Amino acid sequence: MSSALEALRQDFGGDIVEPGGAEYEAVSGSVLVPGSPAYVLRPVSVQDVQAGVRFAVDTGLKLSVRGGGHAFAGFGTNDGGVVIELSRLASVEVVDKERHLVRIGGGAVWGQVAAALAPHDLAISSGDTKSVGVGGLTLSGGIGWKVRKYGLALDSLVAVELVTADGEVVRASDEENQELFWAVRGGGGNFGIVTSFEFTAHPTTDVFFGKISFPATELTTVLQGWADYLRTAPEELTSIVDFANPFLGGPNAPVEISVAYDGNDPELAAQAIDPIRRLGTVLSDEVTLKPYPDVLVDGMTPPPGIQIVTRSGFVNTESVPEVLSILAEAAAMGRSPIMSVRSVGGAVARVADDATAFAHREAELMFATTVIGPKPAIEAASAGLVAIWVRLAPHVSGAYANFLSSATDEAVGTVYPATTRERLAAVKAQYDAGNLFAGNHNIQPG
Repeated sequence: MSSALEALRQDFGGDIVEPGGAEYEAVSGSVLVPGSPAYVLRPVSVQDVQAGVRFAVDTGLKLSVRGGGHAFAGFGTNDGGVVIELSRLASVEVVDKERHLVRIGGGAVWGQVAAALAPHDLAISSGDTKSVGVGGLTLSGGIGWKVRKYGLALDSLVAVELVTADGEVVRASDEENQELFWAVRGGGGNFGIVTSFEFTAHPTTDVFFGKISFPATELTTVLQGWADYLRTAPEELTSIVDFANPFLGGPNAPVEISVAYDGNDPELAAQAIDPIRRLGTVLSDEVTLKPYPDVLVDGMTPPPGIQIVTRSGFVNTESVPEVLSILAEAAAMGRSPIMSVRSVGGAVARVADDATAFAHREAELMFATTVIGPKPAIEAASAGLVAIWVRLAPHVSGAYANFLSSATDEAVGTVYPATTRERLAAVKAQYDAGNLFAGNHNIQPG
């Protein structure tokens, strides 16, 4: 250990933060999960990342990689191991204006990206939270406010640079290391530490964005009407329905439909959004024209002792009525989890099933159930949550890794169908046969 640490101190140009250090408390845990790693490494260069990987290999310590640190399962930290924290590798650069090619550091977060691209009138289809990392979101999907028109975040990806388990720097794209490029687009952080991403951005304007609220008593008709309409709505319109929020009244909480219309023409926006307004009795309508970066919200950092348990599923067209009916019935009961249903389809479904490791192209909806509270509240809600998912199971296809608290083998099986998982395992065996990068929805080397 001492010789490996001495070599690290010589080779590492960033900060090495250890327990007792002035910055340790601020960097030891991830956003949602506390941790007590032995070393937090904060690289300022790709060479630093290489040195950090070599240190983890030489010492045999558990390795975690942190970008934004928002993984529900706490992948960005550990106890007694090494954390490579990438926040100082966060540059955002337009490298080809004609092609809208953008290079982004592996530690950037989406708020930084949106703000940096706005002066160029460009954007990338990403998530919906400023502080979420580009890496974690992109490598597992990326369902955000432009998803129906421009697809997942990973669908705009054209190349990555990553450090592999043997400390080598590898570039992957459609021209180089194609199988690795297939794998990183949906396979999470299983294959190395991505130090830079190259995306093709798209021209953007201000967008119409906001919430339209309806009474809880109209949930069933509003929810089904919303899903029916989104099948034929313009792809410029992306939408989410949130309901049963216990912090807003639980069964009596309003049904909140968030809409994002990708364009600044008020007439076209009204044509797209008005059918949603006509679904029920509108309690409030907050839709306004705003710059795209302002659509992204600040991330929530829960206070100490508060846990978040989330689980997600995809729904194909034929199962939509039954799933929405089950969710609406569950929402009317006490102790219901927070429910959220997102529209997908559109550009997502136009990509071939086997083009990337993201395996749920045919889904019409993605939904999530979330419970927030101290440990006793989480335990009290557990039985009811299990009962809801038992009813949902026959109608749900897979899970979305970015909305999944569990990282068990069973959970990994819901994220990746058997054929996808087998192919990922072969790539894993080539680039990380020792499974150094196991802090994720882990693919065992084939």
